Amino acid sequence: MKYLLVIAVVLVAFYVWRSGRQAERDASAPPPRKPLPKPGIMVACEQCGTHLPENESISGRLGPYCCAEHKAQREGSGR
Repeated sequence: MKYLLVIAVVLVAFYVWRSGRQAERDASAPPPRKPLPKPGIMVACEQCGTHLPENESISGRLGPYCCAEHKAQREGSGR
């Protein structure tokens, strides 16, 4: 009879210990990540060939540029 009581106490203690670990694991779980933004269209500068997002490029007559200096060099500012 004593052995049954000891086994019951051990099982209850094990159950309580497992429950505490599960709650601890749930509390320390990292928060869900935000979805990444969708990738944008990449374009190459007509002067140097550097790739950059289309929304950051400067549009010119001959195509996209990475900066105003490259646009002026390629297209000519006085023409």
